[in-house]
Amino acid sequence: MDRKRVGIVIFDDVEVLDFCGPFEVLSVTRINNERRREEPSPFEVLLVAQFDRPITTTGGMKVLPDTTFDQCPPLDILLVPGGWGTRSEMNNETMLSFVTARAAEVETLTSVCTGALILGNAGLLDGLHATTHWRSLALMQERFPQVTVDSVSQVVEQGKVITSAGISAGIDMALTIVKRYCGENIARATARHMEYPYPESNVRRVPLEPATQ
Repeated sequence: MDRKRVGIVIFDDVEVLDFCGPFEVLSVTRINNERRREEPSPFEVLLVAQFDRPITTTGGMKVLPDTTFDQCPPLDILLVPGGWGTRSEMNNETMLSFVTARAAEVETLTSVCTGALILGNAGLLDGLHATTHWRSLALMQERFPQVTVDSVSQVVEQGKVITSAGISAGIDMALTIVKRYCGENIARATARHMEYPYPESNVRRVPLEPATQ
């Protein structure tokens, strides 16, 4: 089996579900659900950080990265989660350099929630439709006028780039990745294994408040 290597970027004050949700989806995916314990996922998932030290997430969870920016092996998919830490990471030149360099190499570039702000500041969303957490839609449009901000969709696919709404939307985004690489039947089986409702609609699950639209 030709496994795809996924790098999930983590940093201090990353939102837990932003990266743990996709990690769960991609790590529990199986081509043959009847051999779940014998066969690995078609995705190899790595947590990637700037430094080789524990990351402190929003809420205080400590997480150890698998590798660093400097030592990260080649990737097929890059995933940038969100969280309060994106406010500083979107101006971190080392982060932006890593994401920009890997974006040119990967087959699929993705973000969850305000991870889109990092992609936006790297210029990787210019000319595209994209989305983010509902609280940051206005900020995204203000900061990145060359991006068409989508306030309706849960997941926005633009060629190799996939962005998603806030926090739990990362699960839907990861199921989109599974569908893209393994087909809808495998994506549905993955959602069923997780006892998560497969997204039959791409409309945002949390309606925007009138002042936000």
